[in-house]
Amino acid sequence: MKSFSFTPALIVVAAACAPTRPASPAASPHEVPAAGPVPAATEQGNAHSVGHQSASYLLPEASEGRSQSPINIVTSRAVPAKHEVQFHYQTSKEHVSNLGHTIKVAYDAGSSLEFDGISYDLQQFHFHTPSEHLLDGVTYPMEMHLVHTEHGHPERFLVIGVLFKEGDPNGLLDTLLGDVPRRAGESVDVDAELDASSIFKPGEGYFHYAGSLTTPPYTEAVTWLVLDQVHDASAEQVEALNRIEGNNARHIQDQRARLIDHGH
Repeated sequence: MKSFSFTPALIVVAAACAPTRPASPAASPHEVPAAGPVPAATEQGNAHSVGHQSASYLLPEASEGRSQSPINIVTSRAVPAKHEVQFHYQTSKEHVSNLGHTIKVAYDAGSSLEFDGISYDLQQFHFHTPSEHLLDGVTYPMEMHLVHTEHGHPERFLVIGVLFKEGDPNGLLDTLLGDVPRRAGESVDVDAELDASSIFKPGEGYFHYAGSLTTPPYTEAVTWLVLDQVHDASAEQVEALNRIEGNNARHIQDQRARLIDHGH
């Protein structure tokens, strides 16, 4: 098992023991995206046609909620902050589901993180193509969500968002893509080890804000940590995911008076 934390210069790795979590069947379905194409934007923030639809992705979608996600994160307006973040991740067997509108990977019990003294259990991760969050008006080809639930309170979430641009192949995706069931609704369990901690880069920080799930019922009980470094995935990997799940990103929401802070 590995324990590590965000630091300004590196990720510290050391031996640790993570707490055992109870099963939380209600956690993962709420953060699995619903089907439906959403227009994406170019890196200049202009409208871009996807699936014969076109819209300005920089304009927030109307919503009845006051703290909805995703949002456009304007990095220059983020307030410096210091949070206590400690990861206690271990490896997991592959439990891969093709839900038609996303690929979901359920994670074995025992991996967790602590954020400002509160423990959250890693439940699953999945993907959105294109990205849901924007950084300074830029929509990226893909976003990964690592979904955690508060230990003892599965109705409260912490989600880590990881943005991807086209570049070098991603090792975690290399492991997964060959095992994804080809038919929607199918799942497989593979006797191979995944390491969710391998997704993190040395020295990266995160943008933190209070938001919601990005799929129905859009519950406003989510602590968001969107990593501040954009990761690489190959064009072939992004295209393979998009062929399975389509364009499944929710439109950005109004930030309103919410504070975004930048931590390490």
